[in-house]
Amino acid sequence: AVLEAETIGWGASSRNGGMTLTGLKPAMQTVLKTYGRELAGELFQCSLDAVDLVERIVKEENIDCGFARRGHILLANKPTHFEALKKDVEFMQKEFNYETKLIAPQELRAEIGSELYFGGLLDEISGGLNPAQYARGLADAAERAGATLCARARVVKLERSKNGFFLQTARGNLSAEKVLVGTSGYTGALVKKLQRRVIPLGSYILATETLTDEVARELIPNERMLFDYKNFLNYFRLWDKRLIFGGRAAFFPENKRTLEQSGRILRDDMTRVYPQLKDAKVEYVWGGVLDFTFDDMAHVGEEEGIFYALGYAGHGVALATYLGATTAEALLKGNIQEHPFAKFAFPSAPLGLYNGFPWFLPFAGAWHKILDWTG
Repeated sequence: AVLEAETIGWGASSRNGGMTLTGLKPAMQTVLKTYGRELAGELFQCSLDAVDLVERIVKEENIDCGFARRGHILLANKPTHFEALKKDVEFMQKEFNYETKLIAPQELRAEIGSELYFGGLLDEISGGLNPAQYARGLADAAERAGATLCARARVVKLERSKNGFFLQTARGNLSAEKVLVGTSGYTGALVKKLQRRVIPLGSYILATETLTDEVARELIPNERMLFDYKNFLNYFRLWDKRLIFGGRAAFFPENKRTLEQSGRILRDDMTRVYPQLKDAKVEYVWGGVLDFTFDDMAHVGEEEGIFYALGYAGHGVALATYLGATTAEALLKGNIQEHPFAKFAFPSAPLGLYNGFPWFLPFAGAWHKILDWTG
């Protein structure tokens, strides 16, 4: 049984940019330094397997979501960023035998119709899809496989029972031998120990009006997934001849005020990247809540008999698909501790200063802006 507090696919599961990316949130240099070469290699391979898994599911389940491997480009906002990207290309080849391509500033015009950036790094393995269509396709596939999907079934009580767990929901009660928590940025007080380790972070996206073929080709000629080097990053792509442009315009979850504010900020950012869109209409603005952790890493494991997979930090299209599948397999086999994402600690806030309400987000946002100005 899949118990969903809202509608199936609600939240960032369907309201995201649809980028199906290789890699993890932290740079792989950081991952290797923190966890060692062997585990870093396992974790990176998981990210590659995750994109492969999405592609396989889409094909096997015949999910009409426009999945295509167009690759992604990490864009340098400053010359110093480009120098760092040079080192990234060398590092990935040396440590993981993984090939990425450096795009020099003078070559970048073939990839993006903007003069704002100072080169980029191309990874051709990544893909993109329509996330709402993908979420719906996954739900249909789960039902065909025998799962019962229960919308509007918020779990209000979760406790141990003689044969496993007792769950009380808004629609009724049920018993379960095992429980897997996959609540991401919407993790609540029902699982307090997990809530204290997950930071809900708003992310916002706008969509332009339908553009002409000529303008769409000018913006992103090869239909890559694009995002920049900043901490307060922007990410953008084409879908159905619209520019989909997102970013951390506001850290708090979506409401009328944050949507209006984020729409203005994102439009300003978009026209800074693409001045040719200054007169283009913005037809949609929406938001969702991502799940960040205090080490920016995804985590799987078991807490008081309850299994979990959390902390995708914007990489959830591919990684949540993969960790959902592999955590479920480990749950059934009883070897969750052998999962690569269970081999390191799941930290909470220093000194216990976080109880699930992210009071520090305005300070974190200001700090990231300072880093972008000075870095």
